[in-house]
Amino acid sequence: MRRIDDRLRGVFRGSQAIAAGVVTEHQLRSARFVRLVRDVYVVAGHPVSHQLRCHAAGLIVPAGAVFTGRSAAAVRGVTLARSWDPVEIVVSEHDRFGPAQGFQVRRVQESPVPAGFVDGLLVASAARMAFDLAIRPDLAEAVADLDEVLRGELVDVTEVDQYLAVSHERGVRRARRTWERADGRAESRPESRLRVLLGSARLRPVPQLEVFDRSGLVARVDLGFRDRQVAVEYDGAWHADAWQLRRDRRRLNRLREAGWEVVFVTADLLWNDPRAVVRSVLAALSPRDRPAYRVS
Repeated sequence: MRRIDDRLRGVFRGSQAIAAGVVTEHQLRSARFVRLVRDVYVVAGHPVSHQLRCHAAGLIVPAGAVFTGRSAAAVRGVTLARSWDPVEIVVSEHDRFGPAQGFQVRRVQESPVPAGFVDGLLVASAARMAFDLAIRPDLAEAVADLDEVLRGELVDVTEVDQYLAVSHERGVRRARRTWERADGRAESRPESRLRVLLGSARLRPVPQLEVFDRSGLVARVDLGFRDRQVAVEYDGAWHADAWQLRRDRRRLNRLREAGWEVVFVTADLLWNDPRAVVRSVLAALSPRDRPAYRVS
């Protein structure tokens, strides 16, 4: 096969291509093609995104299958899933689909999941998508996902509140607790994770808090406790840039002049020593306002 047949442009089912005589099974298994999900391929070199894999999955899932969670977000334009993360779908308990490699399948017994077509795929409603994001086992990841879809204006707070209020589906209590922690003001996933960590210590900082002095805006801090004038900043790798470092130093000086104390949290501390993060923030707060929490 010296050139790619026009019928193989985009995603295609391998079994159909073989039956049509445009490719052989041997050729399909060669480096000229990439398998996206079971029996669905794309020509090698084509950029593979999670959204593309959702379209590939759409060729083999049952007619009533609904894309949800991170996959629904990807179809709607907010990238939460990596290219090769499992495609998340909801199917009826009567559908004989799954478990299948490359899929995360959730089965439901009740009435059909609220959904509509987006880019040719049947996608869960925004509220249902938020529900499936909220029941992820990792609380910090779930909150970070919800923060992103809120920031991307994919979900309406009132609609999600109403959906969770009337839902009786398994996991709804967890979803409600997780949804209460979501905040679209967060500007990064590490910031969301940091907020969840502090929340576990019953600390409730305000995301993207604006600090003012008599001359106007001093800074907008990642997380802040206005009453105690304490800011918590996530210090990512980009802060090592010389220009950014100088800018950060000027900003830090202005915050201190305004009477604020700043706690810096590095990626290493956040991931490897979260207790040290909590201790540092507690130390910066007034003793009379510290919650009843001990860090051993």
